[in-house]
Amino acid sequence: MPAHGGDGPRVIVVGGGPAGLAAAEGLAAAGCRVRVLEQRPTVGRKFMMAGRGGLNLTHSEPMARFMTRYGMAQPRLAAALAAFGPDDMRRWAAGLGQPCYVGSSGRVFPTAMKASPLLRAWVARLERMGVRIMTRHRWLGWDAEGRVRVCGPDGVEDRLPADALVLATGGASWARLGADGAWRDIVAARGVDVAAFRPANCGFRVSWSEMMRTRFEGCPLHAIALHTRTGTTARGEAVITRDGIEGGAVYACSASLRDEIAAHGRAILHIDLRPEMDIAQVTWRLARVRGRESVSNLLRKALRLPPVAVALLREGGGVDLPRDPAALARLVKDVPLVLTGTDDIDRAISVAGGVRWDGVDDRLMLRRLPGVFVAGEMVDWEAPTGGYLLQACIATGRWAAHGVVQWLQDTRKGLYPSAS
Repeated sequence: MPAHGGDGPRVIVVGGGPAGLAAAEGLAAAGCRVRVLEQRPTVGRKFMMAGRGGLNLTHSEPMARFMTRYGMAQPRLAAALAAFGPDDMRRWAAGLGQPCYVGSSGRVFPTAMKASPLLRAWVARLERMGVRIMTRHRWLGWDAEGRVRVCGPDGVEDRLPADALVLATGGASWARLGADGAWRDIVAARGVDVAAFRPANCGFRVSWSEMMRTRFEGCPLHAIALHTRTGTTARGEAVITRDGIEGGAVYACSASLRDEIAAHGRAILHIDLRPEMDIAQVTWRLARVRGRESVSNLLRKALRLPPVAVALLREGGGVDLPRDPAALARLVKDVPLVLTGTDDIDRAISVAGGVRWDGVDDRLMLRRLPGVFVAGEMVDWEAPTGGYLLQACIATGRWAAHGVVQWLQDTRKGLYPSAS
């Protein structure tokens, strides 16, 4: 692929995550001279962390269903996802030498099941295209003349001219990987309205008994179903933590639970320990076991519940569990678990909040700062895990690049935001 640059427009991309690298790729392909500023020693650090579980790039479900995963942000993300959807993601990965496959859940993964080969190939492509990646460089905003202020690895501040700027610095989770949210004060000082960050795809706090906390920390709950007061449901797995509960099924319900905690100070998570059986089947199985058995043995023999599930029943239903099959079955099918708060936002997989949509035009340009574009988790949207996060991050990065090119063609002028 030929390198681009020459005397093309100068565009700076702030952030070396998926959204920023996607923007850089689109800009370089359009003939821009691109610099990527990344404050950490390497790019794609959160991308690499996501790859520990196999790098779920996207999902194979029908597009109409896929779009609903973005909730209220669906209309604002529609153009970016139409321009670069799940099928485009798979072709793009294959073009980097990383073909994909569809798992049993419908999730899409690179065949290599790793992030590193894809990231290496992506960075190599960007370098061939002439993109200059500047690690250990922190963006500080603008000077009075509108130049981009940057602090380099030696601690010395520099100023870089730019015709446009793409901000893709992430949200406010996993700060050690680069998404520390420090950009909020910079853009807020320029009049950009930023919604407070809230954890998304997060774990929750539970006031466990000492026995639950010490004996069952790290124990998984397999093949369960979760229900929330607002009707959100999810099937999958959860993990007991020292201070609460987390895991894929919990993350799928996290937005509903988070908002309920914000409104009422707590939330009730309803857990079905045997979702593959209806309550009549559970009752029948429990009634078949001889009455001399302890309740723990009864649950183990009749339903194959592991010790962690029995302990969870005691946490939700009291230490003295009912022996009546019907009453015990009702509890097995609906364990009420009181959640007292969310985990720390820095431990969340992703965040809600960020630049409000009414401050962004259809090209992802900030209305208050012409020539400044935003992408990825900097904008106020959220989605569950399952490939939806990476898909939207890369799609918005590419869409922001498209917006930059269009804006430069329309205006034929450089980027000099007001210093006021």
